[in-house]
Amino acid sequence: MENELQETICYLLSSQRLGVLATSQEGQPYTSLVGFAFSEDLKQLFFATKKGSRKFNNLQNDPRVSLLVDSRNSNTDLDQIFAVSAFGNARDVTGLERQKLITSYLDRHPGLGEFVESSNCALVRIKVRRYALVRQLVVVGELGFDA
Repeated sequence: MENELQETICYLLSSQRLGVLATSQEGQPYTSLVGFAFSEDLKQLFFATKKGSRKFNNLQNDPRVSLLVDSRNSNTDLDQIFAVSAFGNARDVTGLERQKLITSYLDRHPGLGEFVESSNCALVRIKVRRYALVRQLVVVGELGFDA
């Protein structure tokens, strides 16, 4: 079951390029549309944002986030729509690690090269604690990682 769940999550993340990031702003949820990339083992997600943006400032105050990715734009039949929520902690990636991750991020988002390479851009990594997969508006399964 876990292997099938992992394959479904990987397929969904591979088939979509945008997700909805939820951060916390003064105790209230704040959502943003972000272009994301992910590691092969699914334990990390990445997105780019301007330093000083609302979502970036929210992360500085509270690193806990969730990212929702769904297939509603590629399916009209409710039975075929999947959604996955990733839960974890986010932080800005710097130095050599940032340069390494930029390559994989730009593989998925080649049009964002100038933005991602700018000094005003933060590349943020979410260390995923768990995923919740939903189909037909019912939780199908959860996949967790040891901290």
